Amino acid sequence: MITYDKIQLKNGLTVIANRDRASRMAAVNLLYKVGARNESPTRTGLAHLFEHLMFRGTHQVPDFDTPVQMACGENNAFTNNDYTDFYITLPTANIETALWLESDRMTGLNLSAEAIEIEKRVVVEEFRQRYLNQPYGDQNMLLRDMVYTTHPYRWATIGLTPEHIEQATAEEIRDFYQRFYHPSNAILSVSADIEAQEVFELAEKWFGNIEDKPYAIPAIAPEPAQTAARRKEVERDVPATTITIAFQMGERLSRDFFLGDMTSDLLAGGDSARLYERLIKRKRLFASTNAYISGDLDRGMFVFTGQLLPSTSEADAEAAIWEEIADLQAGNISEYEIEKVKNKFEANTLFGELNVMNKAMNMGYYEMIGDLPLINREVEIYRSLSAADVADFSSRIFRPENASTLIYRAAK
Repeated sequence: MITYDKIQLKNGLTVIANRDRASRMAAVNLLYKVGARNESPTRTGLAHLFEHLMFRGTHQVPDFDTPVQMACGENNAFTNNDYTDFYITLPTANIETALWLESDRMTGLNLSAEAIEIEKRVVVEEFRQRYLNQPYGDQNMLLRDMVYTTHPYRWATIGLTPEHIEQATAEEIRDFYQRFYHPSNAILSVSADIEAQEVFELAEKWFGNIEDKPYAIPAIAPEPAQTAARRKEVERDVPATTITIAFQMGERLSRDFFLGDMTSDLLAGGDSARLYERLIKRKRLFASTNAYISGDLDRGMFVFTGQLLPSTSEADAEAAIWEEIADLQAGNISEYEIEKVKNKFEANTLFGELNVMNKAMNMGYYEMIGDLPLINREVEIYRSLSAADVADFSSRIFRPENASTLIYRAAK
């Protein structure tokens, strides 16, 4: 169980503190509630660009990494469709270095024309190397564009096209910073051997004087429920054909999220799981298989995917996936399988709570999704799920009219 205290500063910054008496390290996590979902469909990729720009330095600290290293710390960040997360771990005695640096780049980021152009080139090159010029690089982009028709989840975090970043003006980029990088759109979470009150005082010291400039973030309309099967077939210069079938499923705070997560683990949670045992070892249809959920804040995806062996026809591979789905829907699920998944989830949760960075990051995340106490309730929720629940979930979600099938064919 993760214990925590929470306050909100006058400028709107949410601060969450966990005291970990066993650790000599402090974890400082700063989450901004901005991701690819907050972009315009005509100017995508800005949230990811800012992940890069935030390490370009500020007017006060030209090199962000040097002070972190001098404080014996490590730092990194990531961006997804729902939020952007920055984190630093360092000795507890040096925690103010992290707070100083994060507060400084919340307001003083170097957004000179030179800095912007350098990072734009870096991001565009990343787009081309990882998504356009790499085998299977555009597979997820094609899938998202099938599953979502109106919601901004239809583009990946990297964006729809590199031209959107290339053509972004300095004015657009600075406006993005003003709209999303300010106290009331951020969550500061700290795990360390420090009393919560001291964390709050330090947060006030370093962030309390930052003026908040709130921006009314437009509401995002829900993705319409899918009512007809979708299918796309493409040919690429790749070593093997893959088949991917995606289904719309419930949002992060719905019961279906937990059922989807349990179902994906039952299917693909290791070498003893169903897809590996049946489709790879027994039937020898696939070289690799997977089943996973996207875990998005809004309506997400449940994805089946597999790479075909050269001897396997596309029709046989696709039929095999649907046979596994039918088996779930028929309720052919043993209590042993369910218990194994539950035990694995509980063990992973308990091990995760031993790490200060995991705790700091998770506190920010659960606050962002709107239910911080859920951080301590998830094991209980998983324990409450049954084989019958999984069968019901499979019957409701894995329907042909809710399926988006992508055949990613190896060129002959």
